[in-house]
Amino acid sequence: MVELSESDSRTLLRRLRDTLATEGDGQDRLNHITQIIADSMGTEVCSIYLFRDPETLELCATEGLKAEAVHHTRMRLGEGLVGRVARSGRPINSADAPSEPGFRYMPETGEEIYSSFVGVPIQRVGEKLGVLVVQSKDERSFSDDELYGLEVVAMVLAEMTELGAFTGGENSEIGATHRFPVMFRGATGQEGAAEGRVWLHEPRVVVTNPVAEDPEAEAARLEEAITELRGKIDEMLASPTLIDKDQRQVLETFKMLAASKGWKRRMLEDIAAGLSAEAAVEKEQNAARDRMRKAPDPYLRERLNDLDDLSNRLLRQLTGQGSDTGAEMPENPVLVARNIGPAELLDYDRKLKGVVLEEGSVGSHAAIVTRALSIPLVIHAGRITAEALNGDPILVDGDQGVVHLRPEESVAHAFRDKIAMQAEAQKRYASLRDQPAVDRSGQIVSLMMNAGLMADLPSLKGSGADGVGLFRTELQFLTRTKVPRRDELVQLYKRVMDAADGRRVNFRTLDIGSDKVVPYMKPQDEPNPAMGWRALRVGLDKPGILRMQLQALLRAADGRPTSIMFPFIALPEEFYAARDTLLRVRDREAQLGRTVPEELRIGAMLETPSLGFAPDSFYRDCDFISIGGNDLKQFFFAADRENERVRRRYDTLDGSFLNFLERIIARCAVSNTSLSFCGEDAGRPIEALTFAALGIRTLSMRPASIGPVKHLIRRADLGELRQVIQQARNAGQSTVRPAVTSYLAHL
Repeated sequence: MVELSESDSRTLLRRLRDTLATEGDGQDRLNHITQIIADSMGTEVCSIYLFRDPETLELCATEGLKAEAVHHTRMRLGEGLVGRVARSGRPINSADAPSEPGFRYMPETGEEIYSSFVGVPIQRVGEKLGVLVVQSKDERSFSDDELYGLEVVAMVLAEMTELGAFTGGENSEIGATHRFPVMFRGATGQEGAAEGRVWLHEPRVVVTNPVAEDPEAEAARLEEAITELRGKIDEMLASPTLIDKDQRQVLETFKMLAASKGWKRRMLEDIAAGLSAEAAVEKEQNAARDRMRKAPDPYLRERLNDLDDLSNRLLRQLTGQGSDTGAEMPENPVLVARNIGPAELLDYDRKLKGVVLEEGSVGSHAAIVTRALSIPLVIHAGRITAEALNGDPILVDGDQGVVHLRPEESVAHAFRDKIAMQAEAQKRYASLRDQPAVDRSGQIVSLMMNAGLMADLPSLKGSGADGVGLFRTELQFLTRTKVPRRDELVQLYKRVMDAADGRRVNFRTLDIGSDKVVPYMKPQDEPNPAMGWRALRVGLDKPGILRMQLQALLRAADGRPTSIMFPFIALPEEFYAARDTLLRVRDREAQLGRTVPEELRIGAMLETPSLGFAPDSFYRDCDFISIGGNDLKQFFFAADRENERVRRRYDTLDGSFLNFLERIIARCAVSNTSLSFCGEDAGRPIEALTFAALGIRTLSMRPASIGPVKHLIRRADLGELRQVIQQARNAGQSTVRPAVTSYLAHL
């Protein structure tokens, strides 16, 4: 066997690069490459296996095995030694391959005469593309230098595969990455459907020069890029706007990693072996990701994740492919990202048709903003950022939590039919805009809309909403790097009231905490943040912020009727403390000669089951109560709404939950307290109709839901439906959904 020196390695890589530059189809290139590698390594066999689909590897080229096995020999991920390499992303080096656990003999290849085996993964920044294999008749282990040389070669093959070097010819689909239709099953973050083109929030860095001619020049480029990167990190650390301790800690970690001699030494070794500076950075990034997967220590995993992020910064520095790549945003853009903050999402204004995230949650900042913008959101779409390219056709089904990337025409046609049907339905609903939500017996239901941005307010008139049942005030805090000034909030709240044009607006005070962490407030290390320090609990513990927001609301009203409600109350004492703060602020404003609201309505959000059992005095003392359905349901059923395994397990129309709602309805009726239901379920027509039949006559939802809910209410008789619901419960049915659905089918 021939040991590869650095010069031999560079010669091999140059030969691979020259092969890439030659005319011919993808199969010719693959065949030539296996010959070059076998010749350079002094082995009898070199084979390249590429993924035909995410679970299947196919022998695509070989030197030494039977030619007829090419494109016929396939194996599942994890099957045989090749499948094991592909699954683990780690090399296998064996002098006696048949004795290895999981060895699979494939007689059609003629490989039985070969004893030694080395397989290394062909992968790019964690994306599995295939496996490179060399085999020899001699029973011997390949040296570390030989294994390293093959890893360098595999890195170049990954880049060549990414660039489409092996496409074209009879089997052009093999190795044609980023060309096949792919479906991603995620979770619904915001309902709706959209067709468009991919716009990556952080575009992939494309390495077009994996092999370098001049190692010294590449080493100098790397040194220069690292120096510039360190300088940028130092600039950010010195910035006066950097006030968050966690942000500073991340940058300090970046600074430490950028100064790591071991990190730089490994990349320089890769360059000496023949890789370009960019390919060397990616090779070390792959290694860091592999260590990340195996690290048992959470702290170490976090540091490796920092190294991954730092590598991306360095790649952009080397390639000049920063966040602004010069690419033009396509028509009907659908944003694709690993995750995104509210300020970054709002920067896109209303250009986006949809959003797809690898991470995120149903209560995340992104979900809040996409609801405000009325665009579909799919979360937990794993690895879509590695698969999608700018401009790729994409279909987003927020109703089902499904994304189709580069869809087949039959799928796209069916999807367009769905969108057309929804558009036609919206036209029908538009004709009801100025009609009341009145059932056949004459009972009226008030339909309100949820809002959180000024951009929402134009929907108030167009949707036919009676007012704003919930205005979320936290978005103005989430999208800034420091606490908003009171004067800024006064101007915002004033514009909201002006836009409402006399319609009622219920302002919910600051609801932060849990997954809604403001950039300038240190996240709390809580085992269960949804039940932790959040919402009004934060306001009562930081009364200065609460008073400032209440002052802004009262000044914005300038004497107009004002409705303010406090979120996440678990005990009546919390409501009384918040109400007393509001009344003291009002009295102080009056003493200062400012005009205070002629009517001040003070309400509570009922989001915890405990308030269902509060004393009668609590209900009498609330001017209005709004049931926060999203939180109430998760606490009632002990089912975290961020957990996809359990959040859909429990039905809103379950008899026990409806019994609880009826308890609230009855207590509000006795105390003559206004009651509304606010949340996702209020915008689902079947659920909304059921709530109305039980006696909740004010519902608050996203603007797009008002038309469908109003349409259904106008067709139904709430009294009849109430009897249907009661009959189902008397019959012992655990959920009334089948009974309600059956009733609606006969309308």
